[in-house]
Amino acid sequence: MDERIDIWDEDGRPTGRTALKSEAHRLGLCHPTIHVWFYTLTGQVLLQRRAVHKETFPGLWDVSVAGHIGAGESPVSGALREVSEEIGLKVKAEELELIATLKAVHNHPGGVVDCEFHHVFLCRLQNPLSALAPQASEVAELKLYPLLTLAEEVWGLARPGLYVPHGTAYYQKIIQEIRSRL
Repeated sequence: MDERIDIWDEDGRPTGRTALKSEAHRLGLCHPTIHVWFYTLTGQVLLQRRAVHKETFPGLWDVSVAGHIGAGESPVSGALREVSEEIGLKVKAEELELIATLKAVHNHPGGVVDCEFHHVFLCRLQNPLSALAPQASEVAELKLYPLLTLAEEVWGLARPGLYVPHGTAYYQKIIQEIRSRL
């Protein structure tokens, strides 16, 4: 869906302008997004495999839920909406814990330039995997993955081509933050 999103400057400050998501990607305009990492108290992380028809990183394993924040929408509201849309789960705002806002720039084939400020949240998963309903247009598969195994595979990006390449520092931050809550 080509939604309208807020445009930010290179330092992550709102400009007061909006654009269609496709335009922001075509022009490399910075914009806010959300990442929500679900984890269990038994040390597992919920991963999603991106749908194979996605424009960017098709078929790769990624953060539990990710998406664009709509124009005028707060990061928390965007996160709650995306969680509901992508995995069919209703969570409360107080269950989301913002741990960082991180800038990421990716140049993709076809001229797509993602200049995003990820609002990264953690949320404890309190439902069984069978209770989740992946959105077919976005998510090919969901699975719970041991945090230790994920750390081994992404820490130095040891398995390129399997996970979205968010970068070692990004994955280290996520793993350390989840580990500190177990």
